[in-house]
Amino acid sequence: MTIGDVQQIIGDGLFCIIKTALPVLLISLIVGLAVSIFQTVTSIQEQTLTFVPKVLAIFLTLTVIGNWMLNNLVTYVNDLWSGFAIYIR
Repeated sequence: MTIGDVQQIIGDGLFCIIKTALPVLLISLIVGLAVSIFQTVTSIQEQTLTFVPKVLAIFLTLTVIGNWMLNNLVTYVNDLWSGFAIYIR
């Protein structure tokens, strides 16, 4: 196993993590921004107001795209383990 192989495994793993987590993070960012704008417009300065909408939005996002996320991770692990014999030489 060469340094290039290790770099390829790490790069693929990081790309898989980013690609899998990005939808949930973006939804959380958008909901947080919307609630912050609402708080600014209405002058409500309650710090816990963003928590419940974010949790609900993340739960809904995981419900809708959770299958895709799991398939993405399973595909990466299968690809990694299918080439295991190559990595131990």
